Amino acid sequence: MKILEISPELRPSLPGSCSQILEEIEASVTESERLSPENSSALDKLCFNIQKSLSRLKSVSPLSESEKLQIWKLSYRLWNSCVDLSNATGVRSSSKGANIDEQQAKLRQISADLLFLAGDVAGIPSPSLKSASFFYKTGLVWHDLKKFDLAASCFERATDLTAKVDVGEISDTGEQKLLLDLNLARSRTAWEVSERNLAFTLLNRSKILLFGSPESYRTLANQYLLFGKLMLTKNLESAIKDALKLMNEALDLCEKGLRIVRRSDESLPLKTLRSKSLRFIAAAHLQGREFESVLKCIKVLREGSGDQHPASLVLAMKAWLGLGRHREAEKELRGMVVNKEIPEGIWLSAIEAYFHSAGVAGAETVKGVFLGLLGRCHISAGVAVGVVHKLLGSSAAGGGGGGGGRDGSLVKAKVVAELVSDDRVMALFNSEEVAKERTTMHALLWNCGANHFRSKNFETSSEMFEKSMLYIPYNIEGRILRAKGFRVLCLCHLGLSLLDQAQEFIDEAENLEPNVTCAFLKFKVYLQKKDENGAIKQMQSMPTCHDFTPEFLTLSAHEAVACQALPVAVESLTNLLNFYSPGKPMPTPEVVVLRTLITILSREPTNENEILKFTKQAKKRMSELGSEVFFGKGEVARREKNWFAVNSWNIGTRTGREKKYELCIEFFELAAEFYGASIDGIVEESTMVCRSLILSVSATIAAEKSSNSQLPESDVKRAVQLLDRAGKILTEISSGLQKVDDGTAIEPGIFFIYTFNAYDLWGRLENGGTQQLQLVKSFASSKACTPEYLLQIGLNASQSTRTNPEVANFALNACLSSLLASPSPDYKSIALIIRKLIMLAGFYKGDTDDEVYSAYKQAYRIMVGLKEGEYPTEEGKWLATTAWNRAAMPVRLGQIAVARRWIKIGLELGRHVQGMEGYWKCLEEFVAGFDEKFNGHFEKDVGDDNISSTAELVL
Repeated sequence: MKILEISPELRPSLPGSCSQILEEIEASVTESERLSPENSSALDKLCFNIQKSLSRLKSVSPLSESEKLQIWKLSYRLWNSCVDLSNATGVRSSSKGANIDEQQAKLRQISADLLFLAGDVAGIPSPSLKSASFFYKTGLVWHDLKKFDLAASCFERATDLTAKVDVGEISDTGEQKLLLDLNLARSRTAWEVSERNLAFTLLNRSKILLFGSPESYRTLANQYLLFGKLMLTKNLESAIKDALKLMNEALDLCEKGLRIVRRSDESLPLKTLRSKSLRFIAAAHLQGREFESVLKCIKVLREGSGDQHPASLVLAMKAWLGLGRHREAEKELRGMVVNKEIPEGIWLSAIEAYFHSAGVAGAETVKGVFLGLLGRCHISAGVAVGVVHKLLGSSAAGGGGGGGGRDGSLVKAKVVAELVSDDRVMALFNSEEVAKERTTMHALLWNCGANHFRSKNFETSSEMFEKSMLYIPYNIEGRILRAKGFRVLCLCHLGLSLLDQAQEFIDEAENLEPNVTCAFLKFKVYLQKKDENGAIKQMQSMPTCHDFTPEFLTLSAHEAVACQALPVAVESLTNLLNFYSPGKPMPTPEVVVLRTLITILSREPTNENEILKFTKQAKKRMSELGSEVFFGKGEVARREKNWFAVNSWNIGTRTGREKKYELCIEFFELAAEFYGASIDGIVEESTMVCRSLILSVSATIAAEKSSNSQLPESDVKRAVQLLDRAGKILTEISSGLQKVDDGTAIEPGIFFIYTFNAYDLWGRLENGGTQQLQLVKSFASSKACTPEYLLQIGLNASQSTRTNPEVANFALNACLSSLLASPSPDYKSIALIIRKLIMLAGFYKGDTDDEVYSAYKQAYRIMVGLKEGEYPTEEGKWLATTAWNRAAMPVRLGQIAVARRWIKIGLELGRHVQGMEGYWKCLEEFVAGFDEKFNGHFEKDVGDDNISSTAELVL
């Protein structure tokens, strides 16, 4: 693509002729001369345009003399325009003003660049120095704007320009000053960017630019001193050494400058700077704890010019204090009292320093100095406030009692108390013109008392509060402050256990300003006096106060707990509950108050009835408001709900162990309600609900047995309903429809208790037998079932007042089957079950029933193959004996076949029972005789099947 084909916007700008560029620059300069300082956008545009023209001008070479002169003039015009803009800027916003200043600095930079571009022009003396002056002044502007890199660049360009000049040939004072100022400006900029070595090098290099001028010596010395002061502020040992080097350089320059002065007016600034340098050298030595050196500096100052500068006095006093020579320090301090020219802040600082160092020994001196000041001159109330503020130090500002530790703080307070109660000091605050100072004094003393109060230094705090009341005016506002003071004094005397005085102070406060705070403090006094009845009455009177809020009842409860006055705490929280209503904002949630009440009551083991009352109230409020309103939401609500549930469970468990069944019933039912409460739509404790319901019914049955009184039918039905609810949960858990809360299944014992109790209760209801059998069958098919549980159910069903043979037979048979299936059967239990089955069958069906015989036959089969004694001997003898004896009745009735099988089974059983060997032979002979006598003579009423089976058994 050819250049001509490029659009005008994209064509590169070609440099025009020099005259055209100069015309553009002149137009821009003219515009700058008419520019308003508020027009920052135009200023920005102007900078861009003129910079662009300057860039083009740099590509034009060489420049003619006339063109150089024109550039020179344009540079000066632009510079003067910048000066005018700067003077006219005035007050402006920080952000906008900073932008304008930066644009003006850019214009100055362009002006300096123009002058540099023009170079040497015929007829203009020292053009390099003039160009360097522009760069130097521009660098100062950049330095003020904290653009230190740009400032350094300007200073370096100016230095390059001055390097072309022979220093020895410069005679003009202004040009000499420029060279020194330029070097110092570079040094300051290097310091700002932490180039310390360069800064020091430039300072040292400046020594050849003094030109024998006392003013230049003073200027360079002042810069050395300034850097020394900056180093001193670092408060480091190495920094102190560097600071001393710099300050000594400043002092040396002052001494050299004084040697070349020709006029008296030239010596005064150098002498002043010399004294200032000596004082800062002394301060550096003091900071380095070189106290002897400090005193040497002060001696030089005083011998040379009789220096009585306030700082010199303070430095000397602190140096004497550092050496531990308090007498000399006291002389310096008293010398300051005589010197009327010492500012207030100086001798206040000196008093504080002396007091910190001298401690208790200097307390009287400090007081004497201050009172001496009162006698020497008119001291204003503001000065007295300043003295007290300095003496109290951080103790009045909230620093915990001030410097010097506890003892130092106490001494300070003692000195201040004596000072502020002096009639001469108090007289300073009598007029209305010093109301502000009086308020400040009161605040200082009050804050000091408050800090000592926080440190539990009640005696000192009480004294400071009393002194603060000396500075309270007798007006309406003062009446309120006075009442506040009496209330605080009451607290101080409570801390000192001076209860009668505390009572007097709070009575005074109540007379001045009756309010709920006074009522609460009187309540505290009653608590401290162990007057619980008085405390309760005082607490009950609080709601009648005009500024009462429920928080005071909460505070009362806390105070009562701290004083171990639990009845008072309970009464306070009980009254607090009366203020809760739907929608009313309260500082403490109702659930927290009830929990706290129950916790307090739980400290005494005899408060179960009260605990039950408030737990019921919590359950009632939960039902009325809803669990999410009462407990809240989220994790906090879950913790609150769980606390009530667990507490109810624990108390229910404890009262159950203590056989307080009526309480046990209530608490377990409450536990079920709390565990079953929903938080965020989730019920997390269904297993605990189930356990609580079951144990509540168990406690109901236990209470019935304990009182020997039968449950009313209504109570039985209610207990059945509770168990039905528990049964549904058990069914859901066992069927997997409900996830178990804690990862563990319902304990088998709980399942058994549920079944056992439900069996008992259904037996009391009409037509409950079927339900009983269904319950037991359901339990027998569950994983929780064990032979022991079945045995217990079977025994209960067979021998209680409300027997159920069907249930007993099922449970015992199921238990027997389970035991026999075990790898190591419990034959003691097996024997017991067989005996019960035999008795059940014999009682309900008669001795002739085949079911009874089958039980004996089953026992025989079990005994076959066992080791001796493995089957209980007594049970074996019982089986053999009873089987044999069962033949007696059939024999008398002529039922020979029936009699024969009982005789035979008895004989067979006896052969497997240890200890019956002696009977076998007699029994066998009897059987043989019996067979011989009755062989072939069978009763006709015995069926053929029985006869044949009997014959087989005989065989």
